[in-house]
Amino acid sequence: MPKFSRHAGLTISIMAFMGILITYVETMITPAIPILRGFFNTNYDSLSWIITAYIISGTVSAAIFGRLADIYGKKRIFLILATIYAIAVSFGGFATSLDEFILIRTVQGLGMGMFPVAFALLNDQVPKEDLALAQGIVSSTFTAGAAVGLVLGAFITQYYGWQYSYHTAIPVAFSLLILSAVFLRDTSERHKQAIDFPGVFALAVGVVSLILGLSEGEYWGWSSTTIIGLFILSIVSLLLFVLIEIRSKSPFISMKLLRIRNVFLSNFTGLFAMTGMFFLFYTVPTLLEDPKPAGFALSIVNAGLVMLPAAAVSMIFAPVSALITKRKGPKLTILIGTLVLFVSYLGLYFNRGSPTAITEDATIMGIGLSFIFVGVINMLLISTPRNEAGASTGMNVVFRNIGSAIAPAISGVIETTYVSSVIVGKTPLGTPIYASLPSSAAFSYIYIIGMVFLAISVIFTLMMKKIIMKKEQPEDTNKGKGPVPESYL
Repeated sequence: MPKFSRHAGLTISIMAFMGILITYVETMITPAIPILRGFFNTNYDSLSWIITAYIISGTVSAAIFGRLADIYGKKRIFLILATIYAIAVSFGGFATSLDEFILIRTVQGLGMGMFPVAFALLNDQVPKEDLALAQGIVSSTFTAGAAVGLVLGAFITQYYGWQYSYHTAIPVAFSLLILSAVFLRDTSERHKQAIDFPGVFALAVGVVSLILGLSEGEYWGWSSTTIIGLFILSIVSLLLFVLIEIRSKSPFISMKLLRIRNVFLSNFTGLFAMTGMFFLFYTVPTLLEDPKPAGFALSIVNAGLVMLPAAAVSMIFAPVSALITKRKGPKLTILIGTLVLFVSYLGLYFNRGSPTAITEDATIMGIGLSFIFVGVINMLLISTPRNEAGASTGMNVVFRNIGSAIAPAISGVIETTYVSSVIVGKTPLGTPIYASLPSSAAFSYIYIIGMVFLAISVIFTLMMKKIIMKKEQPEDTNKGKGPVPESYL
């Protein structure tokens, strides 16, 4: 176990604190989704935008601020994002309508830009030979935040109301801001560049129109002019985005980096893996909390406890995956994680007849996610020069968030399409009250789709070039002149 320098240790600790906070605030909403459905008097399809809006804004934020961190300084950009995030969290518990809540979540999503900046800071402060472990420590704390969110968030929601989950996060968010301002340092070189705003706009239009089409297709009609128009707009905007990036002197997402095989494949592997992860987050709480026979009628606290082992094993296996990454390279780590994730989906499809069975499947998934997170981020950081670390990790967040946004949109559509009528109560006269809730077939279709995404991810991982982490990479003496050729790695 390496002994980090004092400053490297402080940087890792603050970045870990950031990971716990953001994943706590994100996952504390997950057990409350059925409650929010009643609170805002809406359906699961519309409710999916609580997650989708956050992810869309986070996607754009990560790419923009990852680039800005390389230009204007990583600490400065991190503090700006931490401030925005703390303010947004402060308003979260006061939303009185679904529209207000989605707007707050959209602003809150800007804080997701802290992730690429955090990884870039670690890349500056930690020696190459210890970087995998540092990234593993930070990656494991993401699941620690999920554990806190699923259990503590569920407890607060059940006994005090979902609003207090947000209220209790306010002092934590401002603590992150203060600690970052006092202890973080930024010693990296800054490279003045223009921001490719046309590219940003084209990508944003493409992603938003795609997710909106997927989310509202069931209500507006898949063959309706509006839905078809949204998909056409998405395709045109994304193609335009590629053309803009190819010609831009300061591209929003560098096509030059994407021409590196491992960078390209890592980004798409992350996209498919994150889609698989969010299928779990968006379906399991619903399955556990919906009344019988549609679900298991668990309280949100018990539903959170079902997910707790998944977060725990992910924390435990993060250092293991870091060790494998250091000794055998990140390709093997990613492959192990993707295969384990696929096995967990087989379990969810065939073995979900009880909360215990779902706990087993989710626990296996936690192991897989730990390996994927550590493997992908290290594959990227040792494949690109330090002066492009913020842009590279920001680009990865873009791809991962597209996958994360696709999952709730697809889940929302399927859970609304395949339903069963369930008695949820009786009128004063004794007449049964029925509700349409997601059927068993809905969850089966979602998990089949998840397996398809993961199978593609396995294929992409097998196509990666094997690289082994070394104490000194050629990029360290490259002076930030461009990506390191793959032959060096």
